[in-house]
Amino acid sequence: MSDIETLIEQIRIEAEREPFPIDVPIYQSAKKDPNQPILYAGNLKSQLCFFGRDLGRDEVYAGQPLIGAAGTLVREGFYYALHGTKHKTKKDLLTVCDRILMTNTVPYKPPGNKAYSTQVKERFRPFMEKFLLFHWEGNQIITLGTEAFKWFAPYGKKGEVNKFFLQDDRYRSKLPVMLTAKDELGMQHQREVTLLPLPHPSPLNQQYYDLFPKMLQDRLNDFEF
Repeated sequence: MSDIETLIEQIRIEAEREPFPIDVPIYQSAKKDPNQPILYAGNLKSQLCFFGRDLGRDEVYAGQPLIGAAGTLVREGFYYALHGTKHKTKKDLLTVCDRILMTNTVPYKPPGNKAYSTQVKERFRPFMEKFLLFHWEGNQIITLGTEAFKWFAPYGKKGEVNKFFLQDDRYRSKLPVMLTAKDELGMQHQREVTLLPLPHPSPLNQQYYDLFPKMLQDRLNDFEF
């Protein structure tokens, strides 16, 4: 199995193979190559992964996922769960990367604030499968928002993920699924991971934005740090 830099290069080559929507002006403004994926931030050995939809403007500038307004809420919540106190500096907040992994369904920023199409998500799915199965060592995934949670539909039993999301207690319950990926020789591998869905913590999500910090703490209470 390849190392993480090889996987990142494979994603870049795939991005160059055929055009798809990328918010090129943001990358140009940030002096970044639009085809270079921003795959993850954090520790590949951590037990917990935060899984979002895709990158935003702040993420492109910083070169890592979940560092804008929504991502900061996630990082602040994890820091508080870990230390029992609020962070004092931005440097303090960066230390959460030692203990968690953060990634998205697609490692690029779409134009505007629109989610990537199913076609684009499926195009990059094999790479994200390899990333989660071969490079990350954990098994607990907090998904952020509907798009992120339903990305895992292929790994549950038929209809299971979508049915789970209709439950009133979906943001308090857990769902084990069997993550699968093929290696470079075409051999299939699998590992069970547990999904712990939460709503997306965007300021635009008026229904859940104010509730999100407590919902996140309730999720993190299940972990021993």
